[in-house]
Amino acid sequence: MRTRVLIPTGAIGLGFDADALARAVAAKPDIICVDGGSTDSGPFYLGTGTSKYGRDATRAEWRALMLARAEAGVPLVVGTAGTCGTDSTVDWMAEITRELAAELGQTVKIAKLYSSQDAATVTDAWSAGEVHPLEPVIPADAGAPATLTNIVALAGVEQITAALDTGADIVIAGRTTDTATIAALPLKRGAHPGGAWHGAKIGECGALCSTNPTSGVILIDFDEDGFTVQPMAEGAKATPALVSAHMLYENSDPFILYEPGGHLDVRGARYSALTEREVRVEGSEWVPSDNYTVKLEGARLSGYQSTILVTLRERRYVQNAQAWVDRLGTFLHGEIASRMGLGPDDYALDFRLIGQNATLGALENRAGTPVEVGVLAIVTAPTQQRAAEIAKLANPFLLHYPLTDDEPQATFAFPFSPADSARGALYEFALNHVMTLDDPMQAFRLEVEEVAHA
Repeated sequence: MRTRVLIPTGAIGLGFDADALARAVAAKPDIICVDGGSTDSGPFYLGTGTSKYGRDATRAEWRALMLARAEAGVPLVVGTAGTCGTDSTVDWMAEITRELAAELGQTVKIAKLYSSQDAATVTDAWSAGEVHPLEPVIPADAGAPATLTNIVALAGVEQITAALDTGADIVIAGRTTDTATIAALPLKRGAHPGGAWHGAKIGECGALCSTNPTSGVILIDFDEDGFTVQPMAEGAKATPALVSAHMLYENSDPFILYEPGGHLDVRGARYSALTEREVRVEGSEWVPSDNYTVKLEGARLSGYQSTILVTLRERRYVQNAQAWVDRLGTFLHGEIASRMGLGPDDYALDFRLIGQNATLGALENRAGTPVEVGVLAIVTAPTQQRAAEIAKLANPFLLHYPLTDDEPQATFAFPFSPADSARGALYEFALNHVMTLDDPMQAFRLEVEEVAHA
């Protein structure tokens, strides 16, 4: 049986081509699946249980997808709701859904799949030998879960299938693997397992596997032998090279992809162009594992930050920016010790040279001297007050500190007043493990509600 999956975008918040979406809906999909986020933007959103994307933008895109769902008459599924997929962001997305249902006069059944984990439960599983580290290993022990502000487990197809089995019109899932929402219905309806998982991996980021990646919308047809992918934007094309290359995206191994309950092996995959727009893939294999495991992600508060940005334009300082911040850093550490009585374990002071090596650091090999360099000073401390005090101490020296002892006082530029900005709480990832489950739903909760509007 063929299962047609409509994927409108790589994530809610990125936008999509409205004409392409209409074209895809007219092609009669069996389900609409979209990702809500990931860990791409760092640990802050998991740490705080909040969305990276704004409510207005999320609401506008979700409104278009709820209208598309109603027109197509098929389920609408979002995974990793609200960027991080905590219970709080599932509820946030459900609130938006209820508002829109009232506005649009829709009657819908909503299934909410919760992925947040209780720290005590994870600690017990750890003590029972059911939690194991992944690479890269984050040093942690059985006491680590108690220090985390949020822990989530990544749902797979089993949990998404359970949500679909409720007969829900809309599924709002907490943290899921990027592929699970797409693969669930095809697998439920008898699609080739390797093809279902492989197609889901290719489709996770929408039209990124096409010549028009920002258009968002693609269709994937799954069947008993494999899958076919086609972008829906006018003029967009899928090619074997672009489709196969997506196995490299956010994956350490271009041939193997690990998921709850097994792994995908695409070493035998064959990619062929059916038309200029469509690519057919067969030969992928799904390899079940002996144990059912889910990945755990956790974040914790690690301090507070203040920043100061200063810009250098005098040519000699631009040419010697790294030497200047090295000298300034040594000086400031001495001033902080003598004036505030703080040692190296009480705070951190880092510099990023914007326009020179802010992205690659020591790996930067670009020739030539930029016209100007922005120096971003980053202060990290246990409290916001301490971070702010250190930033204020550093302020005059960032503005006037000389490159050498035997030259007149320099003057640089602060683009903002006040020069220092409180970044607030800083979070770090502190859990990168898998947990063994006796039953796939053991670590998840499913709630269903009816929203009725005439």
